[in-house]
Amino acid sequence: MGIKNRLTVMSFLQFFVWGAWLITIANYWFATKQWSGSEFGAIFSTMGISSIFMPALIGIIADRWINAEKLYGVVHLLSGMFIFGLTLTGNPESFFLVMLFAMFFYMPTIALSNSIAYNALKSNGYDVVKSFPPIRVWGTIGFIVAMWVVNLSGSKATEMQFYISAAASVVLFLFSFTLPKCPPQPNKMSSKSWVETFGLNAFKLFANYKMALFFIFSMFLGAALQLTNAYGDTFLDDFRHIEKYADSFVVKYSTIIMSISQISETLFILAIPFFLKRFGIKNVMLISMLAWVLRFGLFAYGDPQANLWMIILSCIVYGMAFDFFNISGSLFVETTTDASIRSSAQGLFMMMTNGFGAIFGSLTSGYLIDKYFTHDGVKDWHHIWLTFAIYSLTIAILFALFFKHKHNPEEQLSAAH
Repeated sequence: MGIKNRLTVMSFLQFFVWGAWLITIANYWFATKQWSGSEFGAIFSTMGISSIFMPALIGIIADRWINAEKLYGVVHLLSGMFIFGLTLTGNPESFFLVMLFAMFFYMPTIALSNSIAYNALKSNGYDVVKSFPPIRVWGTIGFIVAMWVVNLSGSKATEMQFYISAAASVVLFLFSFTLPKCPPQPNKMSSKSWVETFGLNAFKLFANYKMALFFIFSMFLGAALQLTNAYGDTFLDDFRHIEKYADSFVVKYSTIIMSISQISETLFILAIPFFLKRFGIKNVMLISMLAWVLRFGLFAYGDPQANLWMIILSCIVYGMAFDFFNISGSLFVETTTDASIRSSAQGLFMMMTNGFGAIFGSLTSGYLIDKYFTHDGVKDWHHIWLTFAIYSLTIAILFALFFKHKHNPEEQLSAAH
């Protein structure tokens, strides 16, 4: 099997492992276990907690002591063991603890898989900019396939989703031994201080007003992503409690409907260069924020029959909401920071969105839904989604008013390519 093919399989399995439970775990939590919403919010915060420090820590180990591909396989095996362990827990507290350890080992693998791919492509003379995106898109395909497998196998509210994920982790562990070697580089690492290694020197960017605003808005928008990941599928599944919708396609295949979001994501990536050139980074990020308003607002008024089009359109809009901010935000960091701290600044961007943003979104939404929008065990999804839409609209308005950035098409296009 050629290098590109091996990297493609790695990318596919990398996100298959995640897609097997990320969108459907709420069904297991609420429908099968019937645990509370506030405790569920804590489950999604485990990804944020892990993202704050574990990728940097595992990255140091790979850079200093252990081949990245070997470490990659080991942490996937450990993550899979803890995902399997979720089936043995009997209460929300133990479930949270086991999930926390699973995420300690899973979240760093995202960065490790990128490092392995970049190293292999460069070592074999490939153009990374041209070769990596077609490989990475198979990760999204893997995520979609996992969602379909879980839905079509009747596993979206059962422990089977964790068995599927754990089994894929074991397969990826075994497959990692076939990946191109990515040896440590202790000489390069020895010249860096621990502050530089952990990316802490990038925190000085908070002294810059514009960068500080950008990172703060990144955190608040990062919270929005957790809301749809956590509650999207269980929202559709809950239509089964309404008699006229109980046997609808949306209820039976809610996870497949949600997978439209990931399909849309792959398509909107292709539109980003055009939008960046035409509208500029700030406006593209603002479009993303308004897309989140549509995402939540359409869910608020959608249903499996007359307003099914709203649910479908909400899933399509997700691709714009997710891609436009994450990619244009990354380009903003690339074009406005000094080269000496650029990698650290990108890490800080991810920390604010996937770390602190995820924790804020998970815990706050869990508390609010449980406290104000759940009555006799029934969730008021209409007002839940309207609240999230108002939250996103507020962020968009504040961003438009306070964040200043001049459009420079040449700079952005060169960064995009």
